[in-house]
Amino acid sequence: MSSAAHAGAVLTINLAAIKSNYRLLKSKSATARCAALVKANAYGTGVEQVAPALQDAGCRIFFVATIDEAIALRGITGAGPQIFVLNGLPAEASGAFEAHDLTPVLNDLGQIERWAKGARILGRALPAALHFDTGMSRLGLPEDETRRLMDDPTMIDGLNVEYVMSHLVSSEEPDNPLNGRQLETFSAIRGGFPHVAASLANSSGVFLGPKYHFDLVRPGVALYGANPQPGHLNPMREVVRLRVKIVQVRCIDAPQTVGYGAAHRVSGPTTIATLPLGYADGYLRSLSDRGFCYLGGVRVPVVGRVSMDLTTVDVSSVPPQLVFPGAEVDVIGESVPIDDLAERGDTIAYELLTALGARYHREYVSGIADE
Repeated sequence: MSSAAHAGAVLTINLAAIKSNYRLLKSKSATARCAALVKANAYGTGVEQVAPALQDAGCRIFFVATIDEAIALRGITGAGPQIFVLNGLPAEASGAFEAHDLTPVLNDLGQIERWAKGARILGRALPAALHFDTGMSRLGLPEDETRRLMDDPTMIDGLNVEYVMSHLVSSEEPDNPLNGRQLETFSAIRGGFPHVAASLANSSGVFLGPKYHFDLVRPGVALYGANPQPGHLNPMREVVRLRVKIVQVRCIDAPQTVGYGAAHRVSGPTTIATLPLGYADGYLRSLSDRGFCYLGGVRVPVVGRVSMDLTTVDVSSVPPQLVFPGAEVDVIGESVPIDDLAERGDTIAYELLTALGARYHREYVSGIADE
């Protein structure tokens, strides 16, 4: 991470906005509890800062992907919050779950058997969530294993199953019929566990309505400001802002080119500003000749290829007095919504967030966010 004095790029993360987003999602969830996904270093924003902010907002249930993430998170949250591990129960990690008071999300019969065996050895019930695949074909008990478990519920003897859960495939597309099919399948599975709480909705699933909420919603990317309703006004508060200082300005003319491979050829007098930002910082190469920034309230296009450490933008349309080394360019946030930038790079906000670079100087702000 760069020091403030030397920073060529400043990444500001608004913790008040994260708290506001959590409270909004919780309010949309009616009587369901609201968890928070903080995997992948809180989607690139910094779990050491974000998890306590979410606790302050009232979150008591967290989900991460791996056991290592869970152990680190327990050191941040302290005792009390429940931490679920989505990737399940590695064969060698049972002791770590016990030692750090973590709850595995069991994804197959083998994991269920190992955890139930551990419960018998310890002579007490162990907490778990059961994940059923209803269409993702990724994690979760597949259909045949689901039938076997439903036919023989003694497989989970010794386990304190706190949630049955599944994961929506296309919740960001409210009219996609797959949502209804998954809901029907999951509701049937849930019927086999009448006394167990259920969880289905992710960020976009929260906005599908109460029938998708069950007992627990599990928002992730919406907490960090991404739009859970593509095509509609984003209801979430902006969390991330990236500002980058120009390092060099030059004026060129046809037939000169810009960047590797001479990928961009200017057609006339052009002013080019070079930014200390590249794919090593998470500014994707797919944004070459497609991305955009703002300088002095003027939209400026990325021209040429994004390289490892540098990106070039055409600032010809900006008043000359605003174009100089050290001038700040808005790269993410403000007039550059992260979802819009992701679309230009043919990706999604998740990738831009989790790729946020280590070389940025990070500032965490806790000012009041509109709620």
